[in-house]
Amino acid sequence: MRLSPDDRPSRFRNAPAQPEPSRQLRNPPKRDKRAGGGGGGGKRRGRRGRRSFLGGLFYWTMVLGLWCAIGVGGLVAYHASQLPPIDQLTVPKRPPNIAILAADGSLLANRGETGGRTVTIGEIPPYLPRAFVAIEDRRFYEHFGIDPIGITRALVTNLRGRGVAQGGSTLTQQLAKNLFLTQDRTAARKIQEAILALWLERTYTKDQILELYLNRVYFGSGAYGVEAAAQRYFNKSARSVTIAEAAMLAGLVQAPSRLAPNRNPDLAEKRAQLVIAAMADQGFITQAAAKTALTAPAEVPERVGAGSVNYAADYVMDVLDDFIGAVEGDVTVLTTIDSKLQSSAETTLVDALSTQGAKLNASQGAVVSLAPDGAIRALIGGRDYTKSQFNRATAARRQPGSSFKPFVYLTALEKGMTPDTIRDDAPVSIKGWEPENYSRNYRGPVTLATAMQHSLNTVAARLIQEVTPKEVIRTAQRLGINSALQPNLSLALGTSEVTPLEMTAAYATFANGGQSVLPYVIREVRQTNGKVVYARKAGGLGQVIQPQYLAMINTMFNGVMNGGTGSKFNIPGWQVGGKSGTTQDYGDAWFVGFTAKLVTAVWVGNDDASKMKRVTGAGLPGEIWGKYMKAAHVGAQPIPLPGGFWQGAPKAIGDGAPVADARIPAPAQPQGDSGWVRPAPQEKNFFERLFGG
Repeated sequence: MRLSPDDRPSRFRNAPAQPEPSRQLRNPPKRDKRAGGGGGGGKRRGRRGRRSFLGGLFYWTMVLGLWCAIGVGGLVAYHASQLPPIDQLTVPKRPPNIAILAADGSLLANRGETGGRTVTIGEIPPYLPRAFVAIEDRRFYEHFGIDPIGITRALVTNLRGRGVAQGGSTLTQQLAKNLFLTQDRTAARKIQEAILALWLERTYTKDQILELYLNRVYFGSGAYGVEAAAQRYFNKSARSVTIAEAAMLAGLVQAPSRLAPNRNPDLAEKRAQLVIAAMADQGFITQAAAKTALTAPAEVPERVGAGSVNYAADYVMDVLDDFIGAVEGDVTVLTTIDSKLQSSAETTLVDALSTQGAKLNASQGAVVSLAPDGAIRALIGGRDYTKSQFNRATAARRQPGSSFKPFVYLTALEKGMTPDTIRDDAPVSIKGWEPENYSRNYRGPVTLATAMQHSLNTVAARLIQEVTPKEVIRTAQRLGINSALQPNLSLALGTSEVTPLEMTAAYATFANGGQSVLPYVIREVRQTNGKVVYARKAGGLGQVIQPQYLAMINTMFNGVMNGGTGSKFNIPGWQVGGKSGTTQDYGDAWFVGFTAKLVTAVWVGNDDASKMKRVTGAGLPGEIWGKYMKAAHVGAQPIPLPGGFWQGAPKAIGDGAPVADARIPAPAQPQGDSGWVRPAPQEKNFFERLFGG
């Protein structure tokens, strides 16, 4: 192929044609390097070489860049293909939160995976979301999900600092990671994070993205979302946080474990100061507000008490499913728990065990307090929830000892006896069973009222033999004992195991006029939109103790509190009934008692049922019961027990008010359909005939 004249360089286009290469001289004359034209040709060749080098460099740079772009595009496309189709992508539902409220509406606890309910941008102070923007993503309202300027700034800062000082992820990228991805720090995850951030920005407004972020980000200590974090660290709602507290929360998300204010308050405060300065620098708060926040930093309140509200919250969760089924969204549960009574019961139990538990070898306790209709006012399932979540109030089955005897006495009364019926307090042997009194002393013939007042085991043993264990079991079950009871004679002394909640519910029947109750803790359940999904309806299980028998047994209960084992724990001005209980070898100690206002059971013992050092029901449990109940009745107007007392036993009650003021007609028994008549004379036993009883 030859060049035509037109194809030649312009400076040779009109020159004479050169001979063909084959016809040229083999040895053309050499140019004199010293000739003047030789230097100019070298310069031209140098310039052409440089241009050729730069052109080649540009060319190969473009080629390399193109291949890099293709490679990155392929990489992005590959990782994008690992994600669900964009048209099918949805924000996963946030796990529901169950906010458990006390009877007065105050928050007891949150339950669920998040630890707090969802909040909206509109219900929280404006400086709270701005704190996150200021420290995490100052160009949040300007970028499109990925911030090249922010990435560049982070790279420069990191290079200058010779370490990782800043991250380039936007709030949108962080949200994408929290919603859809793992926490792995890989290139693949970062690529997918960027893709998802672009999708979020296209699908949601900036405020919606920020709201999602605030409700999903992790703050440590099991708190997901700003509401959970505010409750966890400051014991308040996110709606009430100060600027200083908002700054501390915003600073926390960088490293929740390291910056948790309850673990590292100094580091948390230093980080909060940076947030406050950033907020002021960007005009989110005034300089005056920033100065105030810096001079009055956020403080994490010290958690007091043993966390007993969690026992009540756990019980709420145990029964909630029975009322509303599966929880699909955030709900609020209004309970019957009285915050003051809950706190008082916890403090009383913990203080008593702290001061006396070690020397008495008593490590655990439980308190259950009900309104007479069965509403749970306080529920303490153990000494310290942080150390043991086992709920002894609802799940521990322990022997009730003599606190079970009232069911034996009630059965005897319903079989025709009265509080004045005589039985012998003397050594007894029934088919090889030889129960003894605690004091090892015997009083001889005594009334049933006296026997219950002083908790005489021999009389209770004789009674259960007369009325039979099966009848006693029927009575206990009718009053609310659901645990399996063994039909043996030792049942009279409380050898079958029950829970504190069962005992309290059964005793509530004595306090409310003979109506059986089911203990309950939930009054109402609402969704976040205010829709009521459950509301408890009033009503009970009906009368299970007839009035005349209720008057008799309450008279006997009152005798225990006046001159008996409970005399040290009476409540001035109130009609009070109660009974202590101690098991063999001091494995369990109880005190259960009631007024017309409140029914409370206290149990003390050890989880392994090991022996305590002579702890009786009238000892440590009675002291706890008395202190708690007296505090619970301060300022309340005394209310008489429904049904009053039996007229055959005119004894002083409470602070000395005569029982005669509360007498009711003489007890009667049913006879056909003619109504209630006076009981027929009973056949006297040997001791009654002997002593004229």
